[in-house]
Amino acid sequence: MRKIITPCGFHCIKVNHLGVTFGEQVVLKDVNLHIHCGSLNAVIGKNGAGKSTLIRAMLDDIPHTGEIEFKDTKDGRMQRLKIGYVPQSVNIEKNTPVSVYDLLASFESHYPVFLPKSRKVQEKIRRALRVFEAEDLIDKQVCNLSGGQLQRVLLSLAIMDEPNLLLLDEPVSGIDQNGMELFFETMDYLKKHYDLAIILISHDLDYVRRYADHVVLLDQTVVKQGSAKDVFESAEFERIFAIDKEERWIKEERSDD
Repeated sequence: MRKIITPCGFHCIKVNHLGVTFGEQVVLKDVNLHIHCGSLNAVIGKNGAGKSTLIRAMLDDIPHTGEIEFKDTKDGRMQRLKIGYVPQSVNIEKNTPVSVYDLLASFESHYPVFLPKSRKVQEKIRRALRVFEAEDLIDKQVCNLSGGQLQRVLLSLAIMDEPNLLLLDEPVSGIDQNGMELFFETMDYLKKHYDLAIILISHDLDYVRRYADHVVLLDQTVVKQGSAKDVFESAEFERIFAIDKEERWIKEERSDD
């Protein structure tokens, strides 16, 4: 990864008037964002607000309207932005004979993983795993990892290519308290020490409040964005999450009947 002394001062991502429809269903409409390097940007909202769809559109995985600008500069010249991505979940068949090293090496090297291990590739893999305190997992079978261990491996994979942008779709769902603390402390370290912007979808509002530099409240469109304080104390936040709490309470009451 490329260490920097001061923030880049140049925006990495601009989303202009983004829209996504599936058939007649409008999922996102007129979404506008301006994301800077060296920042942790949390996207929050109720279920069905379009958060994961936003990530998929930014990856150009689904058709969308509007414009998404990815920009990076080096020595005054425009460069291609590198993106790291961690999905919400990955299904791995039991007894899949792939180790953590094999998984990461298959993305890094053009040579078959059954050939003798390259010292250079192995050290690069170890460095990436070390960032997320996962170096001890390098020889373990991927299918035998716990949910928290697998997410740490996927995060290590996402940063191996020295990305400018990390897109994280609820990467810590189901992880225990210690794992949550490690994740957010690592995100804080990455955005402070590297030329890196992070966009994180999260339901963990307490952690978002503590760590996010910029919060985007999404409900088909951006209804509020700014500092965590500005968003969490807004009428829009109260309206959306009051409704969300009421809906969950009703579902819980029905399930008890």
